Amino acid sequence: MKVVLFCGGRGTRMRSALPGGDLPKPMQVVGPRPLLWHVMRYYAHFGHKEFILCLGYGAQHIKDFFLSYRETDSNDFVLRGGRVGLLSTDISDWTISLVDTGLDSPIGERLRRIRPYLDGDDIFLANYADVLTDAPLPEIVRRFEAADAGASMVVVPPSNTFHCVDVGGDGRVGGITLVSEMPLWVNGGFFVLRQEIFDHIPENGDLVADGCAELAKRGRLLAYPHRGYWRPSDTVNQRLELDRAWARGDRPWALWEHA
Repeated sequence: MKVVLFCGGRGTRMRSALPGGDLPKPMQVVGPRPLLWHVMRYYAHFGHKEFILCLGYGAQHIKDFFLSYRETDSNDFVLRGGRVGLLSTDISDWTISLVDTGLDSPIGERLRRIRPYLDGDDIFLANYADVLTDAPLPEIVRRFEAADAGASMVVVPPSNTFHCVDVGGDGRVGGITLVSEMPLWVNGGFFVLRQEIFDHIPENGDLVADGCAELAKRGRLLAYPHRGYWRPSDTVNQRLELDRAWARGDRPWALWEHA
Protein backbone atom coordinates (compact mmCIF):
# COMPACT_ATOMS: atom_id res chain seq x y z
CA MET A 1 0.00 0.00 0.00
CA LYS A 2 1.12 3.54 -0.66
CA VAL A 3 1.91 5.70 2.38
CA VAL A 4 1.02 9.40 2.38
CA LEU A 5 3.07 11.47 4.83
CA PHE A 6 2.16 15.04 5.72
CA CYS A 7 5.51 16.84 5.96
CA GLY A 8 4.60 20.52 5.59
CA GLY A 9 4.13 21.50 9.25
CA ARG A 10 6.09 24.45 10.58
CA GLY A 11 6.70 23.00 14.04
CA THR A 12 6.38 26.44 15.64
CA ARG A 13 6.70 25.07 19.19
CA MET A 14 10.12 23.67 18.31
CA ARG A 15 11.76 26.15 15.95
CA SER A 16 12.98 28.82 18.35
CA ALA A 17 14.55 26.38 20.78
CA LEU A 18 16.35 23.84 18.61
CA PRO A 19 19.34 23.93 16.28
CA GLY A 20 18.26 24.26 12.66
CA GLY A 21 15.28 26.34 13.74
CA ASP A 22 13.85 26.63 10.23
CA LEU A 23 13.43 22.88 9.82
CA PRO A 24 9.94 21.44 9.27
CA LYS A 25 8.88 19.36 12.27
CA PRO A 26 9.36 15.93 10.62
CA MET A 27 13.02 16.83 10.03
CA GLN A 28 13.86 17.29 13.72
CA VAL A 29 16.43 14.65 14.63
CA VAL A 30 15.94 11.65 16.91
CA GLY A 31 19.13 9.63 17.27
CA PRO A 32 20.91 9.43 13.91
CA ARG A 33 18.03 10.46 11.67
CA PRO A 34 14.99 12.79 11.40
CA LEU A 35 11.57 11.86 12.77
CA LEU A 36 10.41 11.37 9.19
CA TRP A 37 12.98 8.59 8.66
CA HIS A 38 11.81 6.76 11.79
CA VAL A 39 8.18 6.89 10.61
CA MET A 40 9.15 5.66 7.15
CA ARG A 41 11.21 2.81 8.60
CA TYR A 42 8.14 1.76 10.62
CA TYR A 43 6.05 1.42 7.46
CA ALA A 44 8.86 -0.18 5.45
CA HIS A 45 9.28 -2.77 8.21
CA PHE A 46 5.79 -4.02 7.34
CA GLY A 47 6.48 -4.00 3.60
CA HIS A 48 4.95 -0.62 2.69
CA LYS A 49 7.73 1.11 0.77
CA GLU A 50 5.93 3.43 -1.66
CA PHE A 51 5.86 6.87 -0.07
CA ILE A 52 4.22 10.12 -1.11
CA LEU A 53 5.57 13.08 0.86
CA CYS A 54 3.27 16.10 1.03
CA LEU A 55 5.73 18.99 1.16
CA GLY A 56 5.11 22.53 2.34
CA TYR A 57 7.17 24.58 4.77
CA GLY A 58 10.87 23.70 4.60
CA ALA A 59 10.43 21.46 1.56
CA GLN A 60 14.02 21.95 0.42
CA HIS A 61 15.37 20.46 3.65
CA ILE A 62 13.45 17.25 2.97
CA LYS A 63 14.51 17.14 -0.68
CA ASP A 64 18.16 17.69 0.23
CA PHE A 65 18.02 14.98 2.89
CA PHE A 66 16.99 12.32 0.39
CA LEU A 67 19.12 13.63 -2.49
CA SER A 68 22.24 13.42 -0.34
CA TYR A 69 21.24 10.36 1.70
CA ARG A 70 24.18 8.27 2.93
CA GLU A 71 23.37 4.66 3.75
CA THR A 72 26.66 4.38 5.67
CA ASP A 73 25.35 6.70 8.40
CA SER A 74 22.98 4.05 9.74
CA ASN A 75 24.23 0.77 8.29
CA ASP A 76 27.28 -1.42 8.77
CA PHE A 77 29.60 -1.63 5.78
CA VAL A 78 32.91 -2.98 4.55
CA LEU A 79 35.49 -0.64 3.03
CA ARG A 80 37.70 -2.55 0.63
CA GLY A 81 40.11 -0.86 -1.76
CA GLY A 82 38.25 2.43 -1.42
CA ARG A 83 34.94 0.83 -2.31
CA VAL A 84 32.04 0.61 0.13
CA GLY A 85 30.16 -2.65 0.50
CA LEU A 86 26.98 -2.21 2.52
CA LEU A 87 26.02 -5.03 4.88
CA SER A 88 22.46 -3.72 5.14
CA THR A 89 20.45 -0.85 3.65
CA ASP A 90 17.68 1.57 4.61
CA ILE A 91 16.00 3.13 1.62
CA SER A 92 17.52 1.49 -1.47
CA ASP A 93 14.25 -0.31 -2.31
CA TRP A 94 11.91 2.56 -1.42
CA THR A 95 9.98 4.67 -3.93
CA ILE A 96 9.60 8.24 -2.68
CA SER A 97 7.45 10.86 -4.43
CA LEU A 98 8.10 14.37 -3.14
CA VAL A 99 5.15 16.61 -3.99
CA ASP A 100 4.73 20.34 -3.31
CA THR A 101 1.26 20.65 -1.72
CA GLY A 102 1.40 24.33 -0.77
CA LEU A 103 3.10 26.36 1.92
CA ASP A 104 0.16 26.70 4.29
CA SER A 105 -2.34 24.13 3.02
CA PRO A 106 -4.48 22.28 5.57
CA ILE A 107 -3.83 18.55 5.74
CA GLY A 108 -7.04 17.73 3.89
CA GLU A 109 -6.01 19.96 1.01
CA ARG A 110 -2.55 18.39 0.94
CA LEU A 111 -4.23 15.01 0.61
CA ARG A 112 -6.45 16.25 -2.22
CA ARG A 113 -3.42 17.50 -4.13
CA ILE A 114 -1.61 14.15 -4.13
CA ARG A 115 -4.64 12.11 -5.18
CA PRO A 116 -3.30 11.59 -8.73
CA TYR A 117 -0.17 9.95 -7.28
CA LEU A 118 -2.24 7.22 -5.61
CA ASP A 119 -2.74 5.67 -9.06
CA GLY A 120 -6.34 4.83 -8.24
CA ASP A 121 -5.48 2.55 -5.30
CA ASP A 122 -8.66 2.12 -3.27
CA ILE A 123 -6.90 1.72 0.10
CA PHE A 124 -3.85 3.65 1.25
CA LEU A 125 -2.12 4.68 4.48
CA ALA A 126 -1.56 8.18 5.86
CA ASN A 127 0.38 9.70 8.74
CA TYR A 128 1.36 13.04 10.29
CA ALA A 129 5.07 12.04 10.15
CA ASP A 130 5.87 13.25 13.66
CA VAL A 131 4.58 10.47 15.96
CA LEU A 132 6.34 7.20 16.85
CA THR A 133 4.57 3.97 17.83
CA ASP A 134 4.79 0.19 18.00
CA ALA A 135 1.17 -0.25 16.88
CA PRO A 136 0.56 -3.56 14.99
CA LEU A 137 0.06 -2.20 11.49
CA PRO A 138 -0.83 -5.53 9.78
CA GLU A 139 -3.63 -6.10 12.29
CA ILE A 140 -4.86 -2.52 11.84
CA VAL A 141 -5.01 -2.97 8.07
CA ARG A 142 -6.66 -6.41 8.28
CA ARG A 143 -9.36 -5.12 10.60
CA PHE A 144 -10.04 -2.22 8.27
CA GLU A 145 -10.19 -4.38 5.14
CA ALA A 146 -12.71 -6.65 6.85
CA ALA A 147 -14.93 -3.74 7.90
CA ASP A 148 -17.41 -1.72 5.89
CA ALA A 149 -15.67 1.57 6.57
CA GLY A 150 -14.27 4.51 4.63
CA ALA A 151 -11.46 5.33 7.04
CA SER A 152 -9.72 4.05 10.15
CA MET A 153 -7.66 5.92 12.72
CA VAL A 154 -5.50 4.68 15.54
CA VAL A 155 -6.76 6.15 18.81
CA VAL A 156 -4.72 6.34 21.99
CA PRO A 157 -5.27 7.44 25.60
CA PRO A 158 -4.49 11.13 26.29
CA SER A 159 -0.76 11.44 26.91
CA ASN A 160 -0.70 14.45 29.23
CA THR A 161 -0.54 14.26 33.03
CA PHE A 162 -3.40 16.59 33.91
CA HIS A 163 -5.85 15.61 36.64
CA CYS A 164 -9.57 15.86 35.96
CA VAL A 165 -11.46 17.16 38.98
CA ASP A 166 -15.10 16.27 39.62
CA VAL A 167 -16.62 19.40 41.21
CA GLY A 168 -20.10 19.36 42.72
CA GLY A 169 -22.61 22.20 42.79
CA ASP A 170 -21.44 23.27 46.24
CA GLY A 171 -17.81 23.48 45.12
CA ARG A 172 -16.77 20.29 46.89
CA VAL A 173 -14.54 17.89 44.98
CA GLY A 174 -16.03 14.43 44.51
CA GLY A 175 -12.98 12.83 42.93
CA ILE A 176 -9.72 13.33 41.09
CA THR A 177 -8.71 11.19 38.11
CA LEU A 178 -5.61 11.29 35.94
CA VAL A 179 -6.82 12.17 32.44
CA SER A 180 -4.94 9.21 30.94
CA GLU A 181 -6.99 6.86 33.17
CA MET A 182 -10.34 8.17 31.99
CA PRO A 183 -12.36 6.43 29.25
CA LEU A 184 -11.12 8.93 26.66
CA TRP A 185 -9.35 8.41 23.35
CA VAL A 186 -7.53 10.88 21.10
CA ASN A 187 -6.51 10.75 17.46
CA GLY A 188 -3.16 8.93 17.22
CA GLY A 189 -2.29 10.19 13.73
CA PHE A 190 -2.11 6.82 11.92
CA PHE A 191 -4.77 6.36 9.24
CA VAL A 192 -5.98 3.72 6.79
CA LEU A 193 -8.11 5.40 4.12
CA ARG A 194 -10.25 4.55 1.14
CA GLN A 195 -10.70 6.81 -1.88
CA GLU A 196 -14.12 7.52 -0.37
CA ILE A 197 -12.44 10.04 1.94
CA PHE A 198 -12.08 12.46 -0.98
CA ASP A 199 -15.87 12.72 -1.26
CA HIS A 200 -15.96 14.46 2.11
CA ILE A 201 -12.98 16.85 2.05
CA PRO A 202 -13.82 20.22 0.49
CA GLU A 203 -11.25 22.52 -1.05
CA ASN A 204 -8.88 23.70 1.71
CA GLY A 205 -10.61 21.30 4.08
CA ASP A 206 -9.23 19.16 6.88
CA LEU A 207 -8.72 15.39 6.93
CA VAL A 208 -10.15 14.87 10.42
CA ALA A 209 -12.53 17.78 11.04
CA ASP A 210 -14.12 17.42 7.60
CA GLY A 211 -13.37 14.00 6.08
CA CYS A 212 -13.32 11.76 9.15
CA ALA A 213 -16.07 13.69 10.94
CA GLU A 214 -18.43 13.21 8.01
CA LEU A 215 -17.62 9.51 7.80
CA ALA A 216 -18.28 9.23 11.54
CA LYS A 217 -21.74 10.72 11.04
CA ARG A 218 -22.42 8.05 8.44
CA GLY A 219 -21.11 5.24 10.65
CA ARG A 220 -18.17 4.65 8.31
CA LEU A 221 -15.22 5.63 10.53
CA LEU A 222 -13.38 2.82 12.32
CA ALA A 223 -11.16 3.27 15.41
CA TYR A 224 -8.27 1.06 16.40
CA PRO A 225 -7.56 1.57 20.15
CA HIS A 226 -3.86 1.21 20.98
CA ARG A 227 -2.56 1.21 24.55
CA GLY A 228 1.00 0.31 23.63
CA TYR A 229 3.89 2.63 22.85
CA TRP A 230 2.89 5.94 21.26
CA ARG A 231 4.84 9.20 21.56
CA PRO A 232 4.19 12.54 19.85
CA SER A 233 6.88 15.11 19.14
CA ASP A 234 5.02 18.40 19.33
CA THR A 235 7.32 20.19 21.75
CA VAL A 236 11.03 20.56 22.38
CA ASN A 237 10.84 18.42 25.53
CA GLN A 238 9.02 15.61 23.75
CA ARG A 239 11.59 15.56 20.94
CA LEU A 240 14.50 15.64 23.40
CA GLU A 241 13.01 12.77 25.40
CA LEU A 242 12.78 10.67 22.23
CA ASP A 243 16.39 11.51 21.47
CA ARG A 244 17.49 10.50 24.97
CA ALA A 245 15.45 7.29 24.72
CA TRP A 246 17.26 6.40 21.49
CA ALA A 247 20.64 7.06 23.10
CA ARG A 248 19.94 4.69 26.00
CA GLY A 249 18.58 1.99 23.72
CA ASP A 250 14.96 2.43 24.80
CA ARG A 251 13.28 2.62 21.40
CA PRO A 252 10.26 0.32 21.13
CA TRP A 253 9.12 2.06 17.95
CA ALA A 254 12.22 0.78 16.08
CA LEU A 255 10.62 -2.56 15.22
CA TRP A 256 13.00 -3.00 12.29
CA GLU A 257 15.89 -3.52 14.73
CA HIS A 258 14.35 -6.80 15.86
CA ALA A 259 13.37 -8.17 12.47
